[in-house]
Amino acid sequence: MKPIPPFTALRCFEAVARLGGVTQAARELHVTHSAVSQQIKVLEDAMGVALFIREARGLRLTDEGRLYALDIRAALRDITHATRRAQARPHESELVISTLPSFAQHWLVPRLASFRDAHPYYRVRLMTTLQVEDFRQSASDIGIRMGQGHWPGVAQQKLFDDDMVVVAAPHFALAPSGRFPLTADEVVACPLISSPDAPWSDWCEAAQVAPPPAEAVVLSANDSNIAIGAVLQGLGVALERRSLVAHALAQGALVQITGIRVPYRYPYWLVWQQREILNVRQAHFAQWIEAQVDAYLRGDAASAPASRVA
Repeated sequence: MKPIPPFTALRCFEAVARLGGVTQAARELHVTHSAVSQQIKVLEDAMGVALFIREARGLRLTDEGRLYALDIRAALRDITHATRRAQARPHESELVISTLPSFAQHWLVPRLASFRDAHPYYRVRLMTTLQVEDFRQSASDIGIRMGQGHWPGVAQQKLFDDDMVVVAAPHFALAPSGRFPLTADEVVACPLISSPDAPWSDWCEAAQVAPPPAEAVVLSANDSNIAIGAVLQGLGVALERRSLVAHALAQGALVQITGIRVPYRYPYWLVWQQREILNVRQAHFAQWIEAQVDAYLRGDAASAPASRVA
């Protein structure tokens, strides 16, 4: 088996092939024109293959050179990505958690102080994304996902099922009465704030009221953070995941209207790379969040919602 050609020669070759000339490649690589030319010669001699045709106006890739350039470009890209992943891997004192922005803001962050109290030696880094993360190419230690589970390549542990409740700001008033809405009929008469997670038809069926007309929706947002922010401003009422509004309900920033709730279709899961046994950081976080979920489901302390029930 022939040895791999020198890395410097491969970089010079890829740059010349991509940029179309030695001068451009030399400028990009911050070396001289002659240095690039010499590396191309070194590569061709090492391979025993002509990669370029020398012409009066410069170099032109041979068919072999064109195919080789594509493969080398992909290989260099893989090396770059691998290097970045290695550099991004957390240190022993850093715990990297990936999750959804809405869950991070409204459920996880309000509870993180207790994790810091229990494990003050960890620096927590939150990485929020709406995409399903590939843990094989991620710097995350552990993640919290919402879905049906059974993701390939990850180990998973169910955290909890969620449900949907109707919420409003305490100062919200139903026009023209000027009072707070209390019943299901009054809910559907309110200005409604909608998000992709809000199955108003399911809630109306459970409440045994007719679905609201389309014009009742005064604001539609593709992010629950925006919908909850609009509710806090008193713009209308919204049907939201209890996990996202429980802290605001407990603090009195939001009020639940009626006791009617409907199941949310996607549970929350704790996930990590499947081939890994939980390391110390992951195990500490898993134990902590299990206790937090137990407290949340029992309605303890800050997890307890404040509600008005019709």
